This record gives sequence, structure tokens and C-alpha cells, in this order.
Amino acid sequence: MASTATMRTSMALLLRTLSSKARTFHPQSPSLSWARCYPLLPAPQSRDITTSRRSYAAIASAQSPFRSNLLRIIRNEIDYQSEYAPPHQPATEFKSFSVEDRPGEQCIVMKGKFGEDETIKMEATMFDGFMAVPRTGLDASGSDVRLHVSLLVDISKADGSEDMEFLCSVWPNRIEIQNLYMLRRDKITGQPYMGPKFGSLKYDFQTAIKEFLRVRGIDSELCFFLHEYMMNKDRIELIQWLRKLNSFIAK
Repeated sequence: MASTATMRTSMALLLRTLSSKARTFHPQSPSLSWARCYPLLPAPQSRDITTSRRSYAAIASAQSPFRSNLLRIIRNEIDYQSEYAPPHQPATEFKSFSVEDRPGEQCIVMKGKFGEDETIKMEATMFDGFMAVPRTGLDASGSDVRLHVSLLVDISKADGSEDMEFLCSVWPNRIEIQNLYMLRRDKITGQPYMGPKFGSLKYDFQTAIKEFLRVRGIDSELCFFLHEYMMNKDRIELIQWLRKLNSFIAK
């Protein structure tokens, strides 16, 4: 093992080497950090504080017209979105379900009961997909767009038995069940069996399950409500987002 004196000598040599390399740095050589932060500006020619302040003042002056124009565009968009089909106060209930909006998030939660021992909880997303459908009627050229909402339905019993969970696609006029799960919340297994794809089940079985949901209020009326609600929420969230953007840039 090296002696303490030898270690001190090595450390002194290392510090001298680093010091000499620092002194040989040419002030006109652009550093990597400077090039990343200010790619449109020349590298600094000196360390004079007054010159630096003047440079930053020139940058701010050059950016001011651009920022003003950007703020004007954002505020015009806020005015347009607020005046054209302005959003209304979101509904807080639908039939026997309470509706909990989550401002700033892309989902809502609906809760209700069926009978004495069933609790129903639904989580619906904002529009997360679409499909093109051909037009009908006199003007049959082209196609229309149908928006899609994802819906997760949990039905639980008061006795703590297994829950039924439905993963659904909600179109404007119908609900499509994608999967039906039987889950036990307090039991964790490595790879639980999640059941077959709903579409692979027999037709009469599918029909019975759809009727099971329908009598609990999960039907075409819910489809219409969710699409109307999400259209309104989409406008609310857009306006709030624009206002936050405006506030950030205005500072």
C-alpha cells in the first residue's frame, strides 16, 4: 500500500494537471452547454457582466413581439372556445348514479346501487378512439366519424364475494362488452384466469349478460349521456389548458 506522502504527491500532481488544463481553455471555443442552450447565439467573447446583461436584454427584446403574438393567439382561441358552443356545468347525476367529475383528468366516476346488496362503480374515459362510418341518406358520399369512450364497470356484492368487472366500448348508440372478469379483490394470484373474450361466447349467453347490465341502467341511454358529457368535458378541459398555457407564457 502506498504511503501517505506518496498519495499526497500524486494528488498534488493531479491538481496541477487539472489547473493547467483549465488555464489553456480558450474563451472563444464554444462549450457544449452553451451550444445547447443558445444555438442561435455566438459563444461569449468575455466574462464582462455588463456585456452579458446587454445580451440578455437584447434576447428579451427580440422575444417580446413573438411572445405578444403568441399570447394574442392563445387568448383569441380561449374567447372562441368560450363563445362558440360554450361548455355548461357538468351533470352530477344520471338516473340513480352519482357522477363525479375529475377536473384536469381524462375520466369520470359514476356510482350507484342495485337492490339491497349490489354496488356499481363505473369509470369512463374521455374520447380515446374513433371509427369512420359511411354516410347514409341523400348525401351518401364520404364518411362520418363516431367517437369512442372506454368504460369499466365493477359490480360487487355486500358479502365480499367475487366482483364482476366489465370492460366495454361505448359508441353513441350502443355498448359493446369486450371482456367479462370475475375478480376477488382480497385474493392475489400469480396468473388468474380472466375468462374468454366476450365475443367468443354463445349468442344466448351474450344476450343474457347484456340484459343483466341493461336492468342495472347500463344501456343506450347511458351511451347518449356519456357522449354528451364527454363532449362538454372536452371543451372545459381545453379552455382550462389554454388558460394555464397563457398564464405560463405571460409570466
